[in-house]
Amino acid sequence: MLTVSSLSIHFGGNYLFDDVSFMIAPRDRVGLVGKNGAGKSTLLKILSGLLEEERGSVHKSNGLTIGYLPQDIISAGGRTVYDETATAFAETLALEERIHAISDELERRTDYESDEYNDLLHELSDVNDHLTRMDSGSMRGQIERILTGLGFEQRDMTKMTEELSGGWQMRIELAKILLRKPDYILLDEPTNHLDIESLMWLEEFLKNYDGAIVMISHDRSFLDSITTRTLEITLGKVHDYPASYSKYVQMRQERREQQLAAFTNQQKQIADTEKFIERFRYKATKAVQVQSRIKQLDKIDRIEIEEEDTASVHFRFPDAPRSGRTVFEAQGVVKSFGEKTILRGIDFAIERGEKIAFVGKNGEGKTTFAKMLVGQEEVSGGVITIGHNVAIGYYAQHQAEMLDPNATVLDIIDRAATGEMRTKIRDLLGAFLFSGDSVYKKVKVLSGGEKSRLAMAKLLLEPINALILDEPTNHLDMRSKDVLKQALMDYDGALIVVSHDRDFLQGLTGKVVEFRGGAIKEFAGDIYEFLRIKNIETLRQLEKSTKEPNTPQPASHEPPQAPLQAPQQTPLQAPQQTPVQTTSKPEPINQNLEPIASATTSPLDREERKRLQKEERRLARLIEDCEKQISALETSIGAIEQQMAEAEFYTKPNFKDVIAEVESQRKALDTTMEEWAKLSAEREEILLTMGVV
Repeated sequence: MLTVSSLSIHFGGNYLFDDVSFMIAPRDRVGLVGKNGAGKSTLLKILSGLLEEERGSVHKSNGLTIGYLPQDIISAGGRTVYDETATAFAETLALEERIHAISDELERRTDYESDEYNDLLHELSDVNDHLTRMDSGSMRGQIERILTGLGFEQRDMTKMTEELSGGWQMRIELAKILLRKPDYILLDEPTNHLDIESLMWLEEFLKNYDGAIVMISHDRSFLDSITTRTLEITLGKVHDYPASYSKYVQMRQERREQQLAAFTNQQKQIADTEKFIERFRYKATKAVQVQSRIKQLDKIDRIEIEEEDTASVHFRFPDAPRSGRTVFEAQGVVKSFGEKTILRGIDFAIERGEKIAFVGKNGEGKTTFAKMLVGQEEVSGGVITIGHNVAIGYYAQHQAEMLDPNATVLDIIDRAATGEMRTKIRDLLGAFLFSGDSVYKKVKVLSGGEKSRLAMAKLLLEPINALILDEPTNHLDMRSKDVLKQALMDYDGALIVVSHDRDFLQGLTGKVVEFRGGAIKEFAGDIYEFLRIKNIETLRQLEKSTKEPNTPQPASHEPPQAPLQAPQQTPLQAPQQTPVQTTSKPEPINQNLEPIASATTSPLDREERKRLQKEERRLARLIEDCEKQISALETSIGAIEQQMAEAEFYTKPNFKDVIAEVESQRKALDTTMEEWAKLSAEREEILLTMGVV
């Protein structure tokens, strides 16, 4: 078990986390979400033990093991791919040595009833269990299976790790974590360095993993496929939703709408009470009721609406100048690096306004071909023709890392801006969430998402009609991705996107080009049409979901729950429609009123006075009944609103029935309040006629 209690951490005087508490169970599948800079990566570092908490604590069960994959590129050298991956089994050797040491210790001891002896027995059991999970007997087979799943081929096993790019070295680190089989796997953007097939293999692996998984990912499909719980980090707090990402988005919206409804209703209740107090504050006959209402007002537990974090990138690409019909055309293009040829005889063309996705395994030439189109790589053979009046914009995969680390945000844009755009620098930076003093931050202190946004902003300084984006969504949060996608859908120039993010590509492009074995193959449709077709050819892991149409599917889109679940909570009981009598009764209305002598009071005959007294007593009884009903309804509504303020409320099976019930009670309260006001006015009129007030 991993438990976080009252965690607080702050940077620059602002709290990143403020008194945060939650627990992660052994089989949990948790997605960490929140905007860039909210503290997701920091939280993973705290859970992994790499960063110490300022206040609060992180408690880990005895013997609990954690594997952590950071977002930053990890470099290794001096070993082959296979040998570096095999270091994952160093723990196996250490465990075996520990088993021998404990066994020797137990043989020497005779204090069989002591706590120390029992502790050794428990440790021996835990170590044996962990060693069993490691399955060290099939080490070579496990290493090759994991590396192959992550995209390595047999010939890659003997390569030296320093020959590999940072992305491939990250895959080795991920493989080592998967081979260690820790109790908890913490992953910070694992999909950034994976191609589509490796990503889908990892999905299957993690769905069947025996331990807990906590991950940060901006890939909706990946999160929805694996996670069954979402922790949202926003404004220094952590909100817990027992659902995958898509369901969490829906639940969060429902929760906020209900909070707003409860808040609005309470504000009306407070206003009505204050109006009553103000109206009757100086009337002696209402003193008791006024004091009762003042006390009632003081006791109200005020509902607070969570501040909504609405910050997101908002922009559109400048109108593209019109180009010729053909934007790029490649004929017989070949690309070699030394003796290795990665592209052979490529024929490709893209026309004005066309949107195309480049996909395929890493190393198959997607990025290289994109660079050749923009002139950053030379062709080894064949020819690439750029069309008439084509203005190219290129966002490189590691564009953010290419920014001058010692320059400020403002410097980066100021250096690139020319002509009329120089007058719009501040507006452009503001659109990408750089405002105030943040424009004077140096690039080296920016987060990955901030660097990506800055690089994207720099791209917009000139109108372009041919846009090539290489992994543009890496490091962008969900909101920024959504806005970028919408801007690209509205973009009227030619677009090429190199990406593995299925959710981002869905509906964005009308054609998919797959790079494989030095050749390319074109597929009409978007990314999901491509995956459907590829399922028949190579992605056999999807067969179960696509080739069993008769398998009953649950109505919900939420992924199946993990085998081990938290105890089921008792269903929430809706309150009875009949108001419950409260112990605090309203002050009784004086029904034995005598007229106060007044020189201006008009005399009334006996019969008329008796009639008015009788009517006044009837109204007084009705008013008292209304006040009892109002008190009971307010108590009942308050109890439900307190439950509705908790995220768990919306996971109960009958929460919609309870919401309907509280709405009914709110309408009843409004009606009763109106009736009370009407009766009170009638009674006051009678009392005035009788000369009592």
